[in-house]
Amino acid sequence: MAKLIDEISAFFPAYNEEKNIKKTIGDAKKVLEEISSKWEIIIVDDGSRDKTGIISDGLAKADKRIKVIHHSPNRGYGGALKSGYENSEFKWVAFADADGQFDFSEIKLFIEKQKETDADLVLGIRGNRADPFIRKLFTLVWSKILPRILLGLRVTDYSCGFKLIKKEVYKKVLPLVGEEKVTQIEMLVKAQRHGFKFAEVKVNHYPRKFGHQTGADLKVILRSLRDLLKLWWQIR
Repeated sequence: MAKLIDEISAFFPAYNEEKNIKKTIGDAKKVLEEISSKWEIIIVDDGSRDKTGIISDGLAKADKRIKVIHHSPNRGYGGALKSGYENSEFKWVAFADADGQFDFSEIKLFIEKQKETDADLVLGIRGNRADPFIRKLFTLVWSKILPRILLGLRVTDYSCGFKLIKKEVYKKVLPLVGEEKVTQIEMLVKAQRHGFKFAEVKVNHYPRKFGHQTGADLKVILRSLRDLLKLWWQIR
């Protein structure tokens, strides 16, 4: 029976996800075995201070199709994304956050949408977003206001941590100089300007059961704002 996609790399940025990583990777592995005969999983352990790295290494030891990239020190979300893309081997690259807030089986929706539209990038849109109010407010400003006004980015939910993108898109938009939240903005703005085709698909977003989100920390926000203004100045 034909598989849904010929080849796919899936990577998972992870920072202090010791209580989530085993289930997240186990669920993803089951899905990948179902949809493709040629796949890999990459865990980007971004300088975790808990047992995320140890658990990830154990998963990789048990299955050669799983590999782990260790950052020391922590490079932030943008750095984790860059490592994930850079180390992905196959034509199609999916990534999802490792915190268990996405159902990786919904990657099938991304693949079906890509086949319908012939898109180069398929971006997730979080339906009922299961995040605290302050994080939702922060995302409203970043997703709906600043990137659109400053950079003309025409996507619904750029910061959704669930995407399917051709590896050639990543290669075309290099170098990526933005960090944290701005890495995704920079990649998508450059892809849009290069004329790559976008599609979007709605996905479920579930409450985090374990761990702490860092995306709305003041330090991250200020650094992201600085990098966004730098990006605007460079490509305006």
